[in-house]
Amino acid sequence: MPNLPPEPARHPFDRSDSDVVLIVDDVPDNLAVLHDALDESGYTVLVATHGEAALARAAQALPDIVLLDAMMPGMDGFEVARRLKADPRTAAIPIIFMTGLTETEHLVAALEAGGVDYVTKPVKAREVMARMGVHLGGARRARHAASQASQARNALDAFGYASITVRASDGRLVWQTPLARELLLAWFGEPSAEAPEAVQTWLRRVVAGGAPLDTAAEPPRLSIEQGARRLTFRLHRQAGDSEGGGDWLIVMREVSDDKIIESMSLAFKLTAREAEVLYWVVKGKINRDIGDILGASPATVKKHLERVFAKLGVETRTAAAAMALGRIRQLHPQFEG
Repeated sequence: MPNLPPEPARHPFDRSDSDVVLIVDDVPDNLAVLHDALDESGYTVLVATHGEAALARAAQALPDIVLLDAMMPGMDGFEVARRLKADPRTAAIPIIFMTGLTETEHLVAALEAGGVDYVTKPVKAREVMARMGVHLGGARRARHAASQASQARNALDAFGYASITVRASDGRLVWQTPLARELLLAWFGEPSAEAPEAVQTWLRRVVAGGAPLDTAAEPPRLSIEQGARRLTFRLHRQAGDSEGGGDWLIVMREVSDDKIIESMSLAFKLTAREAEVLYWVVKGKINRDIGDILGASPATVKKHLERVFAKLGVETRTAAAAMALGRIRQLHPQFEG
């Protein structure tokens, strides 16, 4: 019986130089032949001779691909594959079945268990490596995309951005920074596994329109207002698979115009309530809407507005709004009127 390769060292693998392959087979001869061929071709090779060992190796090493014998005593390859796919840590690892069974139902069972491909026994090393090359390319791209998304999320966390990742197909809230969690609670109430309905509707509409993130034309933002406060949502980048709309990284920003209202009060010698009325006039609101926002009657709003006209030396809403907007833009250039 040939000597099997030694147990793998229990430390993270450096994937910069080679891909990591886990071979699972209860026949030592099969393991040795494949191990030697892959090792000579530059792969880092791990082995397991039964299902429990395969699951442990995969969880510890997170190989780039698994070559899995379908028929083994105890836990067979189909069950190993199902368990690998059920574990979030190993679910994305491509599995190629090695089987001596060529009946259609066995091949279908292999694919239904989570396999991406199969080779028939006796295996030929060159054929195995050719099949591996196809699926490793996709695995590398997925790993690269996941790494970029992780780096982006870490950067957003580090700099205190309010950011969320939302799945376009079902609105699931995949990830959020601590600041985003606080804002969602403050604006929408109870925590939820899904993004707010307004955000889901906006995201689906933008994605359906072909969000042009690779051009200078930025997709429209979502803006939700509560009084002089505004919460905006900006589509930042796609963070996952495009199937079903994909996962999207969204940057949130809360803006309060309280400082602007205070500036108008000081600049024009207005009371706090008069400054609030003038602010909403600048925003294009009519007296009835202003009354609803401030909890006052339209008649009360009209009286405040008359005093504002007198202090500004104007006679119309248009003139008052123009004067106020000019001063606001001097003091707050970022103001979105």
